[in-house]
This record gives sequence, C-alpha cells and structure tokens, in this order.
Amino acid sequence: MKVKDYKDLKVWQKGIEIVDKVYAVTATFPKEELYGLVIQMRKASVSIPSNISEGFVRQHNKEYKQFLYISLGSCAELDTQLIIAHRRNYITSSCCGNNICHSRESGNPAF
Repeated sequence: MKVKDYKDLKVWQKGIEIVDKVYAVTATFPKEELYGLVIQMRKASVSIPSNISEGFVRQHNKEYKQFLYISLGSCAELDTQLIIAHRRNYITSSCCGNNICHSRESGNPAF
C-alpha cells in the first residue's frame, strides 16, 4: 500500500514525538540558555519532521532521499546537543543515554 500523506509515515510521527520531548525537557533549562542551547535543540528537533514532510512532497525519489539525509543530520545535531546538556547537568543520563533518533527495537536509524 502506497503512503499518500507524510503524516502517515511512522518516521514523521516519531519526529513529532521527538519535538514534543525536546520542548518538554528544554522548558526546564536555565533562563540563560534560552537563546543558546534551548533554541538550538528546538530548531534541530523541528527540522527532523519538517525535512521528512518537505522531502515527501517532492517530485523525485532522489530529492526525497536528500531531505531524509538532512533530517538524519538534524538527528546527529540534536544528539550532540543532548550530550552537551547532560554535561552541563541540565538533563539526566536517561534523557541522552540512547541516540534519540535511533529505533529502540532494532538499533537502526529511524529512517
């Protein structure tokens, strides 16, 4: 069965869940991080499902694949920012113990 809407993609749905989690956890960060780590983490997380949806509506598979790679890059960016937040004691190790963009079931990238 062909997926007709990007909102039906499991990977897009997971991306939205990541955004929700990042917004929740960064709400507890110190005020001095509002224009630093908080905004960087929020932008990186929003970029994940945004690039998936933008790529999905493109006309060619090659373009879609490129947007998936951009989204994967945002995952790596967010993972790095989670490590930094942990090292600054803003979050616990349970928040950044696993790469947020990897599937827990298989250990493979969500893409």
